[in-house]
Amino acid sequence: MRKGMTLVKWIMVFFMVFSMVALCPFVATKAQATSITELQNQIKAHQKELDEANKKASDLKDKQSLIEELIDDLNAEIVNTLTSIELKEDEIAEKEEEIRQKELEIISKQAEVDETEEAYYAAKAREEKQKEDMQIRARRIYETNDYTLIEMLLRGVGWSKILNQMDYAEQLYNYDKDKLSDYDQAKRETLALWNQLEEEKKQLQAQKAAFEGEVAQLELAKQALNEQKEELDRSLAARRKESANFEAEITKAKQEASIAKTKIQQEQKELKKLQDKEKQGKTAAATGTYTETSYSSIVDNATGSDLGKRIAKYALQYVGNPYVSGGTSLTKGADCSGFTYRIYSDFGYTITRTSTTQRSDGVAVEYANAQPGDIICYSGHVALYIGGGKIVHASNRKDGIKVSNATYRQILSVRRIIQ
Repeated sequence: MRKGMTLVKWIMVFFMVFSMVALCPFVATKAQATSITELQNQIKAHQKELDEANKKASDLKDKQSLIEELIDDLNAEIVNTLTSIELKEDEIAEKEEEIRQKELEIISKQAEVDETEEAYYAAKAREEKQKEDMQIRARRIYETNDYTLIEMLLRGVGWSKILNQMDYAEQLYNYDKDKLSDYDQAKRETLALWNQLEEEKKQLQAQKAAFEGEVAQLELAKQALNEQKEELDRSLAARRKESANFEAEITKAKQEASIAKTKIQQEQKELKKLQDKEKQGKTAAATGTYTETSYSSIVDNATGSDLGKRIAKYALQYVGNPYVSGGTSLTKGADCSGFTYRIYSDFGYTITRTSTTQRSDGVAVEYANAQPGDIICYSGHVALYIGGGKIVHASNRKDGIKVSNATYRQILSVRRIIQ
């Protein structure tokens, strides 16, 4: 009885497995499209998925491209800020050298002052000594000649001796007087020189103080530039992180597109087989034409001056060339403001160098009145308008110099350089 039951169970299992194996091809076939219409509907559905994935990837790439542009603009601003910092450091070093020179001049001038001071007191001492000697000699003459002229005559002193005595006294007096005058003159001249040197020393000290004030101002300007660079570094780090997030999303969208594309390819193969069979070997050839945008025709059809159009066409020659932070070469690489700066420079116009300052160049016009050759200003970025709502600009390191829609980001100002 137990053996009979076991045999029945095995027979049941056999039939279950046989049924599953036998039915598997029908189940699998049922899951797939079995007609041209069904395959075409599936292809349309997967094509829609592919288009949506590609659009998503394209939109993400555009956003990432904008982020990359901002990153490169920030890098360019950092390079320009570092250059400004170096220039400030050079100015500070130059002023500090001038201060050192003034200090040496002050030391030298102080030595002259000290020397003149010593000379003054020496001259003053000689003058005082001369006065004292005159008093001593006058007293001695008086002590030696106790008698008046009448007394000398009454005592019988001869006129010759009297005259000699008077002549000697007069000569001595004149000698002392001349010496005293010389010493006084020397003292006054030395005092005048001393005062002059003191005034010159004060002027040198004032110049040194002025230079020190300039150094302090330069240090403040350098500090502000360093703070600006730190802020730019923080913004750059944030943008790079944002770009990395976009990269992950783009990768995911590409994977979705790849899956949809693979499905389409498989379904197209199946469709082709069915079509080949249905049309007895006839194949359907798909042809496509690629229409290239003529930027020159955009420029020609725009409203504006002939010179502005020539500038726009000239700029378009360099589409595809690289983006280089801090660069101004149209072939080897330029950043956004370096590109516009060089284009106008080649036409004999001098504009400022950075995207921030170019926002004040020329005269402002409304975007609705923009003409080829006008500079379109964005936050931290500039471009050259070519007409038809298009711009040519040094976008970022990834895309280089390219043509974009003018309104791809918020326009802050439009500047017309050609008057």
